[in-house]
Amino acid sequence: MVRASIVLPAYNEARNIERAVKAVIETMEKTGYDYEVIIAEDGSTDGTDKIASRLADGRRVIHLHSDKRLGRGKALERAFYFAKGKVVAFLDVDLSTDMSHLPELLEKAEKYGIAIGSRLKKESETERPAKRDIPSRIYNFLVRLLLGSKVSDHQCGFKAFRREIILSILPDVKDNHWFWDTEVLVIAQRKGYEICEIPVKWKQGEETRVNVLRDSLYMFRRLLEMKFRL
Repeated sequence: MVRASIVLPAYNEARNIERAVKAVIETMEKTGYDYEVIIAEDGSTDGTDKIASRLADGRRVIHLHSDKRLGRGKALERAFYFAKGKVVAFLDVDLSTDMSHLPELLEKAEKYGIAIGSRLKKESETERPAKRDIPSRIYNFLVRLLLGSKVSDHQCGFKAFRREIILSILPDVKDNHWFWDTEVLVIAQRKGYEICEIPVKWKQGEETRVNVLRDSLYMFRRLLEMKFRL
């Protein structure tokens, strides 16, 4: 039986973390996978750490705590090195991507090496305001134009990898936060790995920490830095 590690990156997610853990367990119990749920708790200050500690049993649910903020990307990396699964996946704690896609994501990652959810495939069903959708489409176009990526959606928080593949990519990744996903996927393509995109049903969570102007400028700067680095 293949073992899968499902990572939940969590920074100040006290309102969402318990629901997310339960949803992952409920979904995984219906699959043929042995599994573990890893809460990659990243220096939270709202009590997320206490909830995660209560949920953790050391076997099925594991709490990885950091006293200081590592950044989303670095917290994910730490969890992937710790994970015991042949396949490792992560998803946003607000469950914006419908959980019904998780079994397919794992199966495609096992087969192709890397599988990612895409909100921009023709078959996808998405609900998000234009002020978020338009910048996202522009950003993904620029990644394809400037970095030569063939992926349609680099930033959907719903990705899975064969563990040995993601571990071979991580030493080349520089960013610790939101640009991390893009770096991983661009480097993966340059290393010759295949990426399977699956259309998803996706709905923006009620809460978001994304500041469109600030984060767009940050992502564009990182994109140019990677362009020159490559």
